[in-house]
Amino acid sequence: MDPITIFIVATLMMLANGAVLGFMHKDLPVSLQPCAETWRIATLLLAGSAVLYAVQYELPLGLVSPMANGMVMLGCTGYWRALRQFDGVPDRWWMLLPAVAGIGGVVWFAGVRPDTPSRILLLSGVVAFVLMAGTLQLVRGGTGERARSRRALAGLFFLVGLFVAFRAAYFLVRRVGPSFDITGEGAWINAASPLVTALLPVVGTTAFLFMCSQRIGRQWELAAATDYLTGLANRRTLLAEGAKRFATARQGGTRLALALIDVDHFKAINDGHGHEVGDRALQHVADQLQASARGLDFVARHGGEEFVVLLDVAQHGDAHAAGERLRLAVAGTPFTTGGTSLPITISAGIAAQADGDASMDQMLRRADDALYAAKRRGRNRVEMAES
Repeated sequence: MDPITIFIVATLMMLANGAVLGFMHKDLPVSLQPCAETWRIATLLLAGSAVLYAVQYELPLGLVSPMANGMVMLGCTGYWRALRQFDGVPDRWWMLLPAVAGIGGVVWFAGVRPDTPSRILLLSGVVAFVLMAGTLQLVRGGTGERARSRRALAGLFFLVGLFVAFRAAYFLVRRVGPSFDITGEGAWINAASPLVTALLPVVGTTAFLFMCSQRIGRQWELAAATDYLTGLANRRTLLAEGAKRFATARQGGTRLALALIDVDHFKAINDGHGHEVGDRALQHVADQLQASARGLDFVARHGGEEFVVLLDVAQHGDAHAAGERLRLAVAGTPFTTGGTSLPITISAGIAAQADGDASMDQMLRRADDALYAAKRRGRNRVEMAES
C-alpha cells in the first residue's frame, strides 16, 4: 500500500472516530462534555492534516506544508488540553506557545527560507514535547485514578512521541533535501508515519472513551454509596462497613464502638427557618463531625437528622471521650445563615461492642436507647449504652 493510500485510509478512520465522538458527546455527563469536545476537534484537525498530505501535489508546497504541519501541532495540543480538562486542570495560555512557535517556524522554513531538515526538526520537536506533556498528565493526574485505559493511553502517547523523535533523527541523519516528500515511495518510514500518526485519533479515541466510561461508572458507584445532601456515606454503606468492622472485632482484631447522633431541636429549625436552612444545618453538622473524626473513624448519615460514627478507639473506655469530642465540635462551631447565627447542638448515644451483641444492628438498638436517655436528660450530652 502506497503512502497516499495509507493517508486516505487513516483519514477515513479518523473521521469515523470523530463522528462517533460527536454523536456520543451529548450523552456524556456535563462534566465530561468539554474534554470530549476538545478531543473531537483535535481528531478532526489531524484528519484535516492527513487530507492535505494526501492532496499536496495539487497545492503549492509553501501553502500545504504549513497548513498540514500546523494542524498536526494544534491537534496534538488539543489532545493534551482534553486530558487536562478530563482531570479538571484549568487552561493556561502558555499551552499554545509550542504550537504557535512551531507554526511560525514552519511558515518560515517552508515558504520564506526553505529548509526541510529544520522544518522536520521543528515539527517533530513540538509534537514530541506536547505528547510527552500529555503522557505526564496521564501518569501524574487523575487524583488517584489508575484505570487500565488511562495507562494504555499514557503508553500510546509515549510510544507515538518516541516515534516522532526517532523519525526526526532518521531524516536528519539521512540529510533530507528540499525535495523531500512525506508521501514519496521508497522509504519504509514514509509508510509508517501515517499509520503511527493515526494511532492517537483511532486507538487513542477508543481508550479515551473507555476512560470516560470508567469515570462515569465510578461516579455512579460513589452516588450509590454517598448521601446526596451531606456527601457522607449513606445508610447502605454504613451497614456494610459496620458489618465488616463488627466481624473483625469479634475475631479480636479491633475494638468497635459507635455513636448514634441526633441534631437537637431540628424540627424547630425546619419550622422556623425553612427546609433549605434545615438542609444547610445538616450539612454544617456533617462537616463538623467529619472534621473532628480521627484515625479510622467512619462518619455516615443514618437518615433524617441522625448520624452514626463508627469510632476508632483503643479501648471501650475511650468511646465516651470520643463522643464528647464530636459533641463539642458541633456545639463550638456556630451555624450562620442569612447573617444570623443559630446555635446547633447534638445528643449522642454510645454503644461499645459487648459479648451479647449478635450484630451491629443490636449495637445500634442499644445506642438508640442511650440516645433517648440523652434527650430525656436535657439534650446536648453524651450517654453510654448499657452492655
